[in-house]
Amino acid sequence: MQTLLKLDGIKSRMKATSDALKEADNWTTLSADVEEVFLSQDIQAITAKLVGMQQSLQMLVDTPDYQQRCQHLEKLQNKLETLLSPQVVAAFNAQSLEATQTYAKIFEDINRLSQLYKYYHKCQKVQLINHWKNILDTNSDDTFLEWLTSFYDHLLSTWHGQIKWCSQVFRDPVPILCDLFTEVIKDLDPSLDDCLSVYIDEQGSNVTLISLINLKQVSERFSKSIESAVEYCMSDNPEHAVSLLDLQKSIYAVYQPYLSKYKHFEEVALQCELDNIRLDHEEIVDSIGLLGESVSKLMSSAKKANERCIQFTDGFGYLYLLEALKMFYISYCREFKRVLSNVRAKCYIGRQQEDFEDWSLFQQSLRMIQICGELIIQTEELDKTLINNIISTLGKYFLPSQHSPLKETTDKKTGKKVSLFQRHASLLLEDEADIEILEEFVLKLEEGDTPSVLSDVTKEMFKLSQEVHKFGFDIVFAQLKKHLIGMANMEVWISLSAGTAITSDLPAFSLSPQEYITKVGQYLMTLPQLLEPYIIQDNQAVTVALQHGRLPYTEDQDIPEHSADLWLQSIARGTMFLYSEEILKIYELSPHGTKQLVTDLDYLCNVLDDLGLSAEQMHDIKQLLKAEPDEFRPLASRMPQRLANVISQMRNIEL
Repeated sequence: MQTLLKLDGIKSRMKATSDALKEADNWTTLSADVEEVFLSQDIQAITAKLVGMQQSLQMLVDTPDYQQRCQHLEKLQNKLETLLSPQVVAAFNAQSLEATQTYAKIFEDINRLSQLYKYYHKCQKVQLINHWKNILDTNSDDTFLEWLTSFYDHLLSTWHGQIKWCSQVFRDPVPILCDLFTEVIKDLDPSLDDCLSVYIDEQGSNVTLISLINLKQVSERFSKSIESAVEYCMSDNPEHAVSLLDLQKSIYAVYQPYLSKYKHFEEVALQCELDNIRLDHEEIVDSIGLLGESVSKLMSSAKKANERCIQFTDGFGYLYLLEALKMFYISYCREFKRVLSNVRAKCYIGRQQEDFEDWSLFQQSLRMIQICGELIIQTEELDKTLINNIISTLGKYFLPSQHSPLKETTDKKTGKKVSLFQRHASLLLEDEADIEILEEFVLKLEEGDTPSVLSDVTKEMFKLSQEVHKFGFDIVFAQLKKHLIGMANMEVWISLSAGTAITSDLPAFSLSPQEYITKVGQYLMTLPQLLEPYIIQDNQAVTVALQHGRLPYTEDQDIPEHSADLWLQSIARGTMFLYSEEILKIYELSPHGTKQLVTDLDYLCNVLDDLGLSAEQMHDIKQLLKAEPDEFRPLASRMPQRLANVISQMRNIEL
């Protein structure tokens, strides 16, 4: 058996050697005849000779002079191509179907189809570029927008005409036409880049983004039309997707430098809209009315910006949009604060006026608080809308498509898988790192890992609400402050008696609270009736503003059933804090002055108790004022050091 196998192997090698010798003889014969055939210029005969030489060459791969034979054959193919080129060009220009089919067969036989495609491209490219120049020359008064529309309409018409013609000449016309259009768009003279640059300069910075959107919509219509046409002719050939992507990249390439500046363009557009929102008026009521009207205008501007982002960037610029919106809202909050400062100045808050008590001012401050609440509510709604829009606009690219010619592929250069998301993003974004960051951001949104995309904006709103609450608080607190400021300088604190009576031995209940503290008490007692008409009503915006805009002297906590209670608590604590600080400014207390101060303190504590409010803040001061000299030191050791030291000095008690 082994002998038979060896004999069979020897037989096979002998046959291969015999075939090689025959092919070598055949090659020699064909080589000798080919020059004569070329002289006859019989194209079919020349082609037949070259095809025969190609077949012979396949059997001579292992021969020593194989490379020389290849070079000789290539020279002969070049010679045939040179002979044919004028006729090929003429056939393509004339769109002669019969002639081009003949040449396509010849070029395919001699493995030169790629060269034939180049001839086709060259003929069509000249015509299309000349058509572009003709558009500009004959329509010089038109804009770039009109030129581009006209040219893309012509390209689309050319596609539909040529795809039918090419289908009868080439086996797979789709990548041939896609590559042709890609070359044409890149080589236009003047280039699309130059035309766009001039056009944008003519339009002015305030409408740059709108101008770009209008142009991009023209390009997008053309791109989608081509994509639909490719889909109609689609086969499993991966060249379709590659060539289409290259074509679409060339279509959108003109916008990439501007897409990288989208954040700036959007900031300019939003700032123009903010400049058109009037917020100031001479009258306080009118200024606050303008602030109220600005809320809907602000949200309308943000929604328009969202639409512009989708129109210009297909959603791939959302990260830039979020940055622009952040700047927009921060600028608005800055303007709001400026108006608030002007309103505050007109209210003269902080100045001591006898006739200051004007509850209409508090009503206006409450209206501003409501506006803050509306801003917070609508900003949070916008936040949710943006998240939904981002997911719906970009999330679809993570879903497999059964029909789109653009599918996940492998990058030729890197060998890495390129997702559908990355393919679409690459049309508009130049930086691969930006694409990866955006892709990760969208995936996190889909997974619910990013609950907010406007967190920095809402934080600014919360700060704004806090400032407006402080404004409302100051209006109410001004009356109390007026009575308490300066009480430390009253002569009663160093007096030895009340009138003609020596009071050092009189009991404390024989003294009456002084006018300054009774006015404070009376004002506090009227607050519930004054506050309730404004705050007790069920107002979601006011409640939301209060939740996120802490009143002075209150801590973060749940809002009580009636927000008026929280206002009372804030004002009461503010009163106690200010009163405590004023007390600590008293330079000296006589025994009579001490008893009088205790009487005043007891009165205030009783008022607060009647209002259902805690007076714990005043407890330490009362204890230190009531303590006998011999009890003071052990008591002071348990008290805050500053408080104990100051009161000991007032009362001339050594620690």
